[in-house]
Amino acid sequence: MIRSVHSAFTPGALALGRLLVGSIALTSAMVARGSWVSPTRQEWALVSVCGVLWFGAYNVALNGAERRIDAGTAAMLVNVGPILIALLAGSLLHEGFPRRLLVGAGIAFGGAILIGVATTSRAPSDLWGVVLCLMAASAYAIGVTAQKPALARLPALQVTQMACLTGAIVCLPFAGQLRTGIGHAAAGHVLDVVYLGLVSTAAAFGTWAYALSHTTAGRMSVTTYLVPPLTILAGWPLLGERPPALALLGGLVALGGVAVTRRRR
Repeated sequence: MIRSVHSAFTPGALALGRLLVGSIALTSAMVARGSWVSPTRQEWALVSVCGVLWFGAYNVALNGAERRIDAGTAAMLVNVGPILIALLAGSLLHEGFPRRLLVGAGIAFGGAILIGVATTSRAPSDLWGVVLCLMAASAYAIGVTAQKPALARLPALQVTQMACLTGAIVCLPFAGQLRTGIGHAAAGHVLDVVYLGLVSTAAAFGTWAYALSHTTAGRMSVTTYLVPPLTILAGWPLLGERPPALALLGGLVALGGVAVTRRRR
C-alpha cells in the first residue's frame, strides 16, 4: 500500500499524513478512556526518542527507500532491525543474551533473507535506497529500545499516543507537501493514507506497545519475523499471488526461528 501512493505523496508527506490520522485516533481513544498518567522527565525523554526515531524518522526513511528499491530488498534490509533490538536490549536494558534468543533470531533472519531473495525483482542498484533502509532499521531499533522502559509504568495506549504525536510534530515541515498531495491525489489514495493512519499506525503500534509491555524487547522484536511469511500466505488466496518455492521455504525457516525464541527450555 505504501508503494501504491508514492505517485501522489512524497515520503515525508505520507509519513505526516498517517501520523496525523493516527494521532487523532489515539488521542480520541485516550479521551474516551479518561485516564492520563503524568510522565516523569525520564519517561518524557524516552517516549520522545521513540516518537522522533521510530514514528518519525523510520517512516520517512522507509517511504523514501521503497521509492528507490523493490519491496523484497527493502524488507530484507529492514529486517536487520530485530537483531539490533536484541543486541541493544541485551546491553542497555540488561535483558542479557539468551542463547535461544540469539539462535532463533539468526534462524528467523535467515528465513527473512530467503523470502527477500525470492521476492526481489531487481538488484539493489540504488545505494541511497539501501542506506535509507538501514537508517530505518536503526531508527526502529533505537526507538523500540527507548520505548520498552517507558512501558514499565505508563499505559501502552498513552505511550503510543505520545510517541505518535511526537512523530507527527517532527514531520510538520512536510505539511506543505501533504497539502499539495491531498489537492492532487485521487480519492482512493487519500483513503489509503487514512487506512495507514488508523490500522497500520494507531492499531498496529498500539497493539505492539501492549505486547511489548508484557515481554522483553528482544523476544518481542523477533516475532516481527512472522510478518513476511504471513504476508505471503495471505497474498496467495486474497491476491492470487502464488509465492515462489524459495519464499515458502524462507517462511518455514522464519517460523522455526521464532518458535525457538519462544521455547522456555
